[in-house]
Amino acid sequence: MENLINGLHHITALASDAQRNVDFYVGILGLKMVKKTVNFDAPDVYHLYYGDETGSPGSIVTFFPYAGLVRGRKGGGQLTYSAFSIPTASLSFWMDRLVHFGIPYAGPYRRFNETYLRFEDYDGMGVELVANDIDKRKGWDNGKIPTEYSIRGAYTVSLNEYKIDKTVSLLTDIMQHRLVAEENGIYRFEAGAGGPGSYVDVLESPKDIRALQGAGSVHHVAFATDSDETQLEIREKLLSGSYNPTEVLDRNYFHSIYYREPGGILFEIATNPPGFSVDESVSELGTSLKLPEWYEPRREKIEAELPVIVAESK
Repeated sequence: MENLINGLHHITALASDAQRNVDFYVGILGLKMVKKTVNFDAPDVYHLYYGDETGSPGSIVTFFPYAGLVRGRKGGGQLTYSAFSIPTASLSFWMDRLVHFGIPYAGPYRRFNETYLRFEDYDGMGVELVANDIDKRKGWDNGKIPTEYSIRGAYTVSLNEYKIDKTVSLLTDIMQHRLVAEENGIYRFEAGAGGPGSYVDVLESPKDIRALQGAGSVHHVAFATDSDETQLEIREKLLSGSYNPTEVLDRNYFHSIYYREPGGILFEIATNPPGFSVDESVSELGTSLKLPEWYEPRREKIEAELPVIVAESK
């Protein structure tokens, strides 16, 4: 059977301050600013993309930074923790680095025979670093963090659900995920070839407080598909399952459909092509503001309204 979904594509969250968001993900975590653009539905707000050198699917985390946005609340019906993959040998390095920058962390913890740290970004978004030796992806060399210690990309995401049965059915039936582990009420699924970047962890937590969206909340999680054709095939399956996916939307760097899983979390299916180098070279990724063609006539006004941001590794 053809793999229609081959893992995670990106995670998109909300933030309250653009520069502080850059300082955390570029400065502290050492990710590359892959694309600096705007919210296609609200061009007065940035859409910032961070990832590896080329912005490969599965390495990307993105943010809409709304100035002064009130902090959200973790809880049921939400993606609560986004986990990134690091080499096992780098664990002490990252513990020291978080301490150096005044980022409180918890752990190291154990889960599914893996070791991980848990902390929050400046807006309270849940972040984990999972130490492992099975991820062979190349980290981004930012000149400050040794390549052998750098983040490899997404590892897994944690979905907090009041009830998991219908979510599990969606993941395993239409979305082709496989249950690969269960521990302490956490169910791990994987897609495609499996491994880091393909996992989804589902936790049934019926007593959780209801999540509130705000700064630090994940807006949606996107799953990767190889082409427009495979995306349309998934869309037909979702329609048949009464999940009411959107029409295909052009996001310049990928094409997207969106739908809600049964627990209320927003899912996206994003195509791997065309990628982030369609409008700037790999070496220039994230260095200038890129706008969709329909906003180009308003560039001067848009640039004047957006805050100046500087992406520097620390």
